[in-house]
Amino acid sequence: MMKPVLIIRFVAHEGPGYLATFLDERQIPWELIAIDQGDTLPKELFDYSGLVLMGGPMSANDPLPWVSQVIALIKQADESGLPLLGHCLGGQLISRAFDAKVTRNKVKEIGWGSVHVSDIAEAKYWFGKISQFNAFHWHGETFALPKNATHLLSSEYCQNQAYTIGKHLVLQTHVEVTPEMIKDWCDEGQEELVTANSPAVQQASDMQEDAVLHCFFLHKVAGQLYGKWVENLVN
Repeated sequence: MMKPVLIIRFVAHEGPGYLATFLDERQIPWELIAIDQGDTLPKELFDYSGLVLMGGPMSANDPLPWVSQVIALIKQADESGLPLLGHCLGGQLISRAFDAKVTRNKVKEIGWGSVHVSDIAEAKYWFGKISQFNAFHWHGETFALPKNATHLLSSEYCQNQAYTIGKHLVLQTHVEVTPEMIKDWCDEGQEELVTANSPAVQQASDMQEDAVLHCFFLHKVAGQLYGKWVENLVN
C-alpha cells in the first residue's frame, strides 16, 4: 500500500485546497497535521512518501514553538530523499531550512496577478508549455534562493515566486486556492486589505469577481506542477 503524503497546515483557512482534490482523484493517500488544532508533529518521516507545507499569515521568522520542529522535519525529508512542496509560508520555511533568508518584500502582493516562467530547461520540465499565468498572491515577505536552487517563476512585484532543488518544489505564490478559500481569506484579512498601502493589493470584491473562472485555469497549472511533483513520491 502506498505511503501517504504528509500535509502540514498552519491555520484552518489555509488548507490543501485543490491539492487535496488532485491527490484524491489519483487515489494518492494523504494525511493532514493541523498545527492550528494542536496536532503533534511526527518525529520521523518513515511512514510518508512526501512532505507538503501550506501557507499562513505568520512569518517564517516568528519565534513560534513549532517553527524549529517543522524546519527539522524539512531537513529530515531532504536527507531522506522525500520530495518537499511548499506554498507561501511553507515555501519560506523550506527556504529557511536551506539557509536562505526570508525578508520583507518590497510591497505586499495580494490578489490576482501575472507570473512569468523562467526561460530555462528546468522550468520547462515543471511547467511544460506554460510560459505565464494568472496566479493568486497573498504575502508581505519573500524568500531568497537557497544554494543550488533553480529560479522558476517571477512577477512584477516579487522576483522569487518559485524555485526548485532537485525533486523539491517551492512556491511563494498560491496555486492551491479555491473560490471558497479566497472568500475565507478575504474575510479573515479584511483589516489587512484596508490598511495595505501597495499597488499590488486588490480589494476583496476584485479578488472574488470571476474567481471560479480564474481558479479553473489556475488549477490547470497546479495540476501540471503537482503531476510532476508526485512522480518523485517515495514508497
